[in-house]
Amino acid sequence: MHRFKELTTWKLSKEFCSDIYEVTTSFPETEKFGIINQLRRASVSVPSNIAEGCSRKSNKDFSRFLEIAIGSMYELETQLLISNDLGFVSKEKTQELIEKLNGIIKMTSKFKSTLA
Repeated sequence: MHRFKELTTWKLSKEFCSDIYEVTTSFPETEKFGIINQLRRASVSVPSNIAEGCSRKSNKDFSRFLEIAIGSMYELETQLLISNDLGFVSKEKTQELIEKLNGIIKMTSKFKSTLA
């Protein structure tokens, strides 16, 4: 069993979640139950799945939760691109967030490969 609070991928994904909450505060109020909700839920899902996976007894089970977290990260990337298309996030901020997200994806994927 792993200690999730010690995992760099969990720490970075938790920070990224805060980044998403911060950036979505400037979205239109009409998106409160739309893309704001989607982005926030997906961002919370990432560190949550990493933490939940740590509680599993086998590396195979943990690996499955990391896979789910990675899926949520790709979901986040898509939602950020859509938010940019809609003019809710600047091109520069979108690029900054996606670069940060891609680093977390790579780190999580590499960590997942060590569990096999």
